[in-house]
Amino acid sequence: MSEQDRSDLPENANESAPAETAGRTDAAMRDTPRQRPIPRRRRPPKLLRTALVGGLVLAAVAGFFLWRYLSGYQSTDDAQVDAHLYPVSARVSGYVIKVNVDDNEYIKAGTVLVEIDPKDYQVARDKARADLANAEATARSLKIAVPITSVSTSSQLRSSTSDVDNATAGIVSAESQLAVAHEQVLQAEANDIKAQDDLKRYKRLVDRQNVSEQTYDQALATSKASTASVAAAHATEAAARQAVAQAKSRLTQAEANLRTAGTGPQQVASTRARALSAVADVEQKRALLEQVELNLQYTKIIAPVNGEVNKSVVVGMNVQAGQQLLTIVPLDEVWFTANFKETQLKWLRPGQRADVSVDSNGRTYHAHVDSIGGATGPLFSLLPPENATGNYVKIVQRIPIKIVLEPGENGDRQLRPGMSVIPTVYLR
Repeated sequence: MSEQDRSDLPENANESAPAETAGRTDAAMRDTPRQRPIPRRRRPPKLLRTALVGGLVLAAVAGFFLWRYLSGYQSTDDAQVDAHLYPVSARVSGYVIKVNVDDNEYIKAGTVLVEIDPKDYQVARDKARADLANAEATARSLKIAVPITSVSTSSQLRSSTSDVDNATAGIVSAESQLAVAHEQVLQAEANDIKAQDDLKRYKRLVDRQNVSEQTYDQALATSKASTASVAAAHATEAAARQAVAQAKSRLTQAEANLRTAGTGPQQVASTRARALSAVADVEQKRALLEQVELNLQYTKIIAPVNGEVNKSVVVGMNVQAGQQLLTIVPLDEVWFTANFKETQLKWLRPGQRADVSVDSNGRTYHAHVDSIGGATGPLFSLLPPENATGNYVKIVQRIPIKIVLEPGENGDRQLRPGMSVIPTVYLR
């Protein structure tokens, strides 16, 4: 093997390579700019690794507490201040003579707001008083008449009973007298027949001169007397018969009086009923008087609550009963109505603490949840939605939540119904 061949072997190649490489490197270093050597990468110290791990742990803890905080409350901007507005209306009709308040004036309960002309109601009150006095007098009169009627009817009943008995006895007596008179008539007729017969005999005898004229004259006088006695007996009988008729008539009248007296209890009951009716009439007149006096009081319209006034009445108006004249806004009795989404209600409960931010003054009020509405807002609208249709699209509904202020939070009365607020309810 020649030296050239040995030089081509790998061993020889390795031996000659450094020299060639060194030559080329020196030439390259001369031809190119000198570069700084690359430093050797060092491993981070142990303190730095600990800090990084601690930072990650702190970030995880902070994230956990942030999640806890963000999930610990619910908030919405669909909320406003609410209050019951008190409409004040007239209870009687009339002419307005005075308005004692101005718009947006704060008034106390019991303040006289409006005055209606009371003259017509004063006249009605005076008339009602007179009617009541008249009814009371009538009632007292009928109350006194009840015992009088009772005593009078009792006496009349006893008197009528006695009259019937007397009339019955009178009939018996009159009939007895009639019978006696009839016997007297028969006796007188018999005596008259004898006297007439005697007169006829004495007439024949005097004609024959068998008796004296004196005897005939006595017989004639006796005949006339007996005829008169018959007439008198008939008259007496007629009088006795008339007496019987009168006694029967008196009995009929007595019996009628007795029947009338027999209605005494009904008369007493009727008088007592009239007395009770008079008492009821007194109560009716008293009630009318009270109503008129109330109407007279209603001519002064009183504020039912504290609050600010918005009026629509002026002096000179003729108002009707039931016509609204003013509206009172009770600024001391406001609350918040927050319309939360139904997806926010899972942990929301009455009694939970709340902070309410008010846009108008930038203040935050402390409050708490009072109650949760019984239905969604659209159901209280004039035309509630009808979901049983073919084009139904699910929409997240909102439920009204009532949030009330803590005592003393609205002492300056800056909250007004309708203001926009942002409540935050804390669930924990």
